Amino acid sequence: MTDNRPIGIFDSGIGGLTVLREIIAAAPYESTIYFGDNGRAPYGTKSSDTIIRYSLQDMMFLNAQNVKMIVIACNTASTHAYDALRKVCNVPVVEVVNPGARAAVQATSNGKIGIIATRATINSGVYESAVRAYGAVIPGLEVVSAACPLFVSLAEEGWWDNEVAYLTACEYLAPLKEAGVDTVVLACTHYPLLAPVISRVMGPDVKLINSGVAVAGVVKDILESEDIISDGIDVVRRFYTSDDPAMFEKIAAPFLGSGLPAGTRMVQVDHYDVTGLLR
Repeated sequence: MTDNRPIGIFDSGIGGLTVLREIIAAAPYESTIYFGDNGRAPYGTKSSDTIIRYSLQDMMFLNAQNVKMIVIACNTASTHAYDALRKVCNVPVVEVVNPGARAAVQATSNGKIGIIATRATINSGVYESAVRAYGAVIPGLEVVSAACPLFVSLAEEGWWDNEVAYLTACEYLAPLKEAGVDTVVLACTHYPLLAPVISRVMGPDVKLINSGVAVAGVVKDILESEDIISDGIDVVRRFYTSDDPAMFEKIAAPFLGSGLPAGTRMVQVDHYDVTGLLR
C-alpha cells in the first residue's frame, strides 16, 4: 500500500540533521519533516521529566503534521523518552541508541568497542548497556567510553578537521587508542561531521559507526514491513525550529549538505498539553 505521508524527525537542535541526511540518502523517495527544538536546547542539561515532556510535545507537533513515522534523532531524548513516546504514539517510533549499538557489535572483530558521546550520554550508561546487551555472546567484550563535549562546539563552528580539532581528538580518544578498540560508536549526532579527524587519530583500521546510517536502515525496514512506502511523487522537505529560522539555516546547512535546509519556519510546541500522556 502506498503511503505518501512524511516521516517526522525531531531533535533538540541541529545535530539530528545528520540522521535526516542518512534517511534521505537511504530513502530519497520519502517526504520528511524535521523539527529542531533549538529554543529549548540543550535537552542534556534538563531533568528526565522535562526531557520526556519536551519530547512528547515534539511528538504531538509532528503528529499534527500527519506523519507516518517518528524518528527521535536525539541521543538524550532517545535515552529518556523513547518508552514514553512508544506507549502513546499511533505510528512507529525509532530511536538512535539501539541501532548504533547493534551495528557496533556486528562490526567489531576483536570485541573491543569504544563509545564517544557528550558527558550526559556517557554518564547515563545507556550506550554501554546496549552494546553489552547485543554483545553478550562475545567472549571478553570490552567497552571503553569517553566523553567528548567540545566536539559539539567544533562541529557547529565548522572546525571539523583543523589543528584544533585534531589536538582535541588526540586528547579525548587516547583511552580508546590505548585500549586497542577496533570499532568506535559516534554516539552523538554532531560527531559524524568530525569523522575524518576521528579516523585520522584512531587509524584507518578502526571502524566508525554512524548511528544515523544504522537508524536509516531501521527506517527502511519499517517502511517495508509496514507497507507504508511512498510512491516518490511530490517529495517534500520541510523544516521547523523553535528559534530563529535564519540562524537555524546558517548553522544547519553543512549538516545536511546540498544547500539544505531552506524555507525553515518557526513554531512553538510548549502549548501542547501532555499531562494525560505522562504516566
